[in-house]
Amino acid sequence: MERISADVAIIGAGPAGMFAVFECGMLKMSCVLIDALDELGGQCAALYPEKPIYDIPAHPAIEGGELITKLEEQIAPFPCAKLLGRQVTGLSGEAGNFTLTTSAGDEIQAKAIILAAGAGAFGPNRPPLEGLESFEATGAVRYYVKKRENLRGKRVVIAGGGDSAVDWALALQGIAASIAVVHRRPKFRAAPESTAQLDTLAMAGKVEMVIPYQLHALHGAAGALEEVEVADLDGATRHLPADVLLPFFGLAMELGPIADWGLGLEKSHVAVTPPTMETSLPGVFAVGDICTYPGKLKLILQGFAEGAVAAHAIYNIVNPDKALHFEYSTTKGVPG
Repeated sequence: MERISADVAIIGAGPAGMFAVFECGMLKMSCVLIDALDELGGQCAALYPEKPIYDIPAHPAIEGGELITKLEEQIAPFPCAKLLGRQVTGLSGEAGNFTLTTSAGDEIQAKAIILAAGAGAFGPNRPPLEGLESFEATGAVRYYVKKRENLRGKRVVIAGGGDSAVDWALALQGIAASIAVVHRRPKFRAAPESTAQLDTLAMAGKVEMVIPYQLHALHGAAGALEEVEVADLDGATRHLPADVLLPFFGLAMELGPIADWGLGLEKSHVAVTPPTMETSLPGVFAVGDICTYPGKLKLILQGFAEGAVAAHAIYNIVNPDKALHFEYSTTKGVPG
C-alpha cells in the first residue's frame, strides 16, 4: 500500500500510457503509472513480445518487447511512480484534486487523469477442459509466449483460428519439434498473407492442420502434458502428442470500476473530444484503444499522438496560473 501525490495519474502502462508519461514529463509534470499487469508494456509485453510491429515511425520492424524497452528508456529521466499488479478501484474529487484508490489499498492524489487502459484489464478466454488448472500451473498450457526459445524441441498444439494462432504457428517454425493447429473450420480469421504462409507449410508437412476439430480433453500426469484429445463435429476423437498447448481464443476485456465513473461509454469505449482528448468528466482524459471519436484508428502511433494532445490540455489544469509556450523538443531538450 502506498500514498502517492502526482500531477497526472495514468491508468494503463501499455505503449500509449508510457508515451503519455514522456509527454507529461516534457512539460515538467510528474506522473504515476498504474496497471493491472505485473510489468510495463500492456499487450505488447504480455501477448507478442517477440512479434514484429511494422508501423512504428523510424522502425521498419520492431518487436513488441523491444518497443517497450525503448519506451522505458525514453521515460527514465522523468519522475514517475509505477504501481503494477493492481487495478484502480475508486475515484473521487474533481479536476485539480482527484483521489484514486487501488485494489492494493494505494491512495493516489492527482490533478488530472489519463485513461490509457486499452480495452481494460484483460485475461485469456480459457477452454472448458477438465483438469486445466494443473496444466496451467506447470506451463504445459500457456496463453502467452514470452520467448520462442522456451518452446524449443517441444511438441506444440495450437488451438484457435485468429491471428495469434496463425502467427505463432509461423513463428515456431524451426524451434518446436512439431506443430499441430486445431481449428473448428477451414477458414481462418487472420491476415491473408499469414494464412497463405500457413497453407504452404502445411502442404510441405511442416505443420499438421487438424480441421475441423475442437479441444476435448487433456491427458498427462502431475501437470505434465502428454496428449491433447480433440473431437470433430460428429464426436469422433483423435489424440495429438503434445508437451505444450497454446489455446488462442481471444481475450476477455473488462473495464472494471472505470465503467461506473459516468464517462458515457460507447460499446466499452470512452468517448472523447479530439482537440483535448478529454472525456465527459472534466479532468479525465483518454488515449489509445480505450477512447473513441470520429475517425479514430486503433494504431499505437495514434495513441502516441493522443498522449501529446492530452498532456498539453492537462498543463492548464496542473498550472492554472501559467501560460504554456509551445516549444519543440529540439529547442528545449529533455528537462533535467
